[in-house]
Amino acid sequence: MKIIVTGATGLVGAEVVRQAILDDDIDQVTCLVRKAGSIQHPKVKYIVHDNFLDYSSLMPILKEQDACIWALGTSQTQVSKEKYHEITYDYVIAAARAMVTANSNITFLFVSGGGADSTETSKRLFARVKGMAENELLRMNIKKLIIARPGAIRPVHKNKNAPFLYKLILPLFPAMQMLTPSKVINSARLALALLFLLKKNMTKQILENPDLQALVKD
Repeated sequence: MKIIVTGATGLVGAEVVRQAILDDDIDQVTCLVRKAGSIQHPKVKYIVHDNFLDYSSLMPILKEQDACIWALGTSQTQVSKEKYHEITYDYVIAAARAMVTANSNITFLFVSGGGADSTETSKRLFARVKGMAENELLRMNIKKLIIARPGAIRPVHKNKNAPFLYKLILPLFPAMQMLTPSKVINSARLALALLFLLKKNMTKQILENPDLQALVKD
């Protein structure tokens, strides 16, 4: 299987790349990035791409992919409201349209987030825009669309690109996991769950944090 991963230098994307290297079912990992990441392996190829609203130059590459894990994202505390909408909604919709045009059989897995609001009425920017992106993807009738809504993600590896606020709450994760285990997932377990979903036919299209946890044993 050939997969394309966005956000490959971030918390989720980088862990997906690490776990994909170990997965015998994954033959190639193409990382669509603004700058090459530090994970090097014969399976891994980096494609530096600047415009995440235009994929016309990448159509031959997208045509070869069996699946995409869209893990590109940012914290709403790091950018303006307009930029957050562009990254969280416009980027993913433009990419999904391009990928389906290039290969109608591609599996598209969108890493959304726990609390995404399908009604699009939430006062929280994160919930509202994630819900908007999910809804538009569902309207596109992608042959195999998977939406993952992880909860709080406890990193297994340090990530220098993590938001400052995330670094501040990092020491709280053990307590959070003890008090609300259904709302926390570690990054390695999440990555394994995402890869599992690419290879299996699931009846459920939107998976919440407990669903993701159940896919991978400790």
